[in-house]
Amino acid sequence: MNDDFINKVALITGGTSGIGLATAQLFLQRGANVAIIGSTKEKGQAALTALAAHSQHLTFIQADVTQLADCERAVRQTVETFGRLNIVINSAGVYLEKRIVDVSEAEFQQVMDVNVKGTFFICKYAIPELKNSGSGAIINVASDAGINGNILCTAYCASKGAVTTFTKALSLEVALDQIRVNCVCPGDIETPMLKEQLATSTNPDELLREMTSVYPQCRIGQPEEVAEVIGFLASPKASLITGAIIPVDGGLTAC
Repeated sequence: MNDDFINKVALITGGTSGIGLATAQLFLQRGANVAIIGSTKEKGQAALTALAAHSQHLTFIQADVTQLADCERAVRQTVETFGRLNIVINSAGVYLEKRIVDVSEAEFQQVMDVNVKGTFFICKYAIPELKNSGSGAIINVASDAGINGNILCTAYCASKGAVTTFTKALSLEVALDQIRVNCVCPGDIETPMLKEQLATSTNPDELLREMTSVYPQCRIGQPEEVAEVIGFLASPKASLITGAIIPVDGGLTAC
């Protein structure tokens, strides 16, 4: 049994679906106590049901990461529930695909608030608790769009590029506190976000074939594959890794 996370406490934003939910499953299976953060009670309850086998080590906290008070509360409630904080996964995110001339201020603000502001302020409030625990690991979830520019995704690319650079800067700031900060950059992954994107097309099957064709491995990734990389980065096996930006994209950003 892999027990890297026994007696560890992990906070996972966006933990009610997709990569966040798969990561919660992995951490629970490996012995962690996990707080999943999500914006709606409905998704939270569905996640609790999906992870019911580990209910004694799991809590759901409803919070909106675009609100500073909610970020602070999510961290505080995690510590109140489990006694400490060791690992933070910033997986909450939203996607926007539009030409720049069609992006409204409200749309731009929403993308930046969820993807950048939420990540930034969860980290701000988590770092004192990680210091109290003696060490810690933060893994931010960006995107291949945080490495390379993608067509029709200027706002999204701007937000995920900010997350990758923020990760590097924060890793330097907290290195002497024994806190490691890394970032994973997934390509297209089979998640509810991808399904929503496909649903906007008049021919979802054709769009999926087109999306798949650009990957050297000729396939779309699974949430569990990203979760495995996150789990590695959070574990003692990655003790010398900090400030890393790691693509999990089937070779897309190597092209």
